[in-house]
Amino acid sequence: MLDWSLRLGPETGSGVIVGDNPPPVAGRSSQEVRFSMASEDAVAPEKLIEDLKLSEKQSSPAHHAYVPRVVKEGVSEGREDDDLFHDCKDSLESRVVEENNNSEADSLENEVDLDEKELLELEKNMSKEEKEARRNESSTLKDEGNKQFKNGEYKEAEDLYAKALRVCPASCSAERSILYSNRAAARMKQDKKEMAISDCSKALELNPNYIKALLRRAELYEKTEKLDEALEDYKNLLEKDPSVYQAREACMRLPKQIEERNEKLKAEMLGKLKDLGNLVLRPFGLSTENFQVKQDSSTGSYSINFVQNPNNNNR
Repeated sequence: MLDWSLRLGPETGSGVIVGDNPPPVAGRSSQEVRFSMASEDAVAPEKLIEDLKLSEKQSSPAHHAYVPRVVKEGVSEGREDDDLFHDCKDSLESRVVEENNNSEADSLENEVDLDEKELLELEKNMSKEEKEARRNESSTLKDEGNKQFKNGEYKEAEDLYAKALRVCPASCSAERSILYSNRAAARMKQDKKEMAISDCSKALELNPNYIKALLRRAELYEKTEKLDEALEDYKNLLEKDPSVYQAREACMRLPKQIEERNEKLKAEMLGKLKDLGNLVLRPFGLSTENFQVKQDSSTGSYSINFVQNPNNNNR
């Protein structure tokens, strides 16, 4: 049994812990342990002694010799790190695959944009003979693509048109416009509608009076339910060539379809607003049936009237 006592100085706040057999402290030869503390932060002697014991254990070499390892139950030693590595690897691979899939459409769509820039750079130092050779090569590739298209090999035709676009000089705007339009047709056959629309737009940028590309884009807009854009293209088509019967027929048909679509969207929107209103009014014992909206036929403005018992008024 050890006899400990704590002596505190009244002025300096210093103290001495003394005892029959005080514990040795690393780095000190004296049997006394001195410390300083502010008088307002005084600590109980038992706490100070416990801190000294912990300090002695931490300074002991034996304390650092053993570091416990925690191994999951049912997992052999060293296996956990491998599992974590594989999990990390799988997660990384899945994320790379996902990013590749997400960027595939964008890369394909922007593929020729990059080629256009490269072609413009190449043409700066390209001789007239080189331009002519590249033009002939692109024409050959286009003819091969046309053959594949006629044979129903639409993917091969698309690839050939893309190769022709890579070698065709950027200054040959008429040829490039045809290549874009042809590739759009090949992509239409593969149900790549958005990419086909992009190709038609590029063809029209190079040749705004390209009737076939304009008609193709109008049809694609209609197939993708972009009726307003389709109608605009059909109207533009009629202005350029009134003999195109598809455009004339579409200009008669689409306005009604657009009106029906807008009415349907309006009904859906009002239904959602009504559901939201009922959700807000329900805590107050009300519903949207308590509010009647009437339109003034002379001014077109709306008025809202509150009805206390809408069910009784309907009887």
